[in-house]
Amino acid sequence: MLLVQFLLLSSLLFCIGIYGVLARKNGVMVLMSIELILNAVNINLVAFGTMTSNIAGEVFALFVIAIAAAEVGVGLAIVLLIFRNKNSVDLSSIDSMKG
Repeated sequence: MLLVQFLLLSSLLFCIGIYGVLARKNGVMVLMSIELILNAVNINLVAFGTMTSNIAGEVFALFVIAIAAAEVGVGLAIVLLIFRNKNSVDLSSIDSMKG
């Protein structure tokens, strides 16, 4: 397969993720959109690493996966806290939680 095909797939995933972050009001859907963005970055890293016959792309992709796992843990904890206080995961009601 050509590098261009992987880059097109990655850009499509990235655009879908950006749309999801900007358009969704549900906290879980926003987290899933962020995961799509990080997966697009991983596809780019692996594609360019394979093109240059360098293992650095795969190593950085593993770091991104570790960061994504930590982000999901913290993000879900925040979403659960919002749900516990507001009985909804709608992100538009977060501004009323100001101290």
